[in-house]
Amino acid sequence: MNCDPRLEAGKEGTLDKIFLRELTTETVIGIFDWEREVKQTIAVDLEMSADIARAASRDHIDATLNYKAVAKRVLAFIQESRYQLVETLAEEIARLILIEFEIEWVKVTLHKPGAIRFSKDVGVMIERSRAGLAPAPDA
Repeated sequence: MNCDPRLEAGKEGTLDKIFLRELTTETVIGIFDWEREVKQTIAVDLEMSADIARAASRDHIDATLNYKAVAKRVLAFIQESRYQLVETLAEEIARLILIEFEIEWVKVTLHKPGAIRFSKDVGVMIERSRAGLAPAPDA
C-alpha cells in the first residue's frame, strides 16, 4: 500500500499536481536590524495536489484548484508577513494553502535571492500534508 499523501488527491496511482513558479513579491524578512527596516524580494514555487482527472472531465473551474486564487492569497500573505526566518514563512504558507484551499499535499520552495554574497539564491523547500498538520505556533 502506498502511503504517499499526494495520492489522496486523485484516484490511487495518480500524482496529479498543479504548480506555480516564481510568484515574486517583497516583504520584511530577516534577522538583522537592517532587514527589519527594508523590504526584500521573496519568490515562491508551489506544487499542490489536485484531482486533474475530475477537473478535466467537468471542464469547469469549480472542479479544480483555482491557482489564481491561490496565487493572490499567497502573495497577499507574504506581503503582510514580518517573519525573521524563511523557514517560518515557508511553514506558514504551507499551512495556509492546506487549510484554506483544503488540499491534501503541498510543496513550498521559498527563495530569498541575494541573501548570501556570491550566491544567486538561497532558500528552503518543504513538503507538508493535511494529515501532518501541527498546531499553529503561538503568536
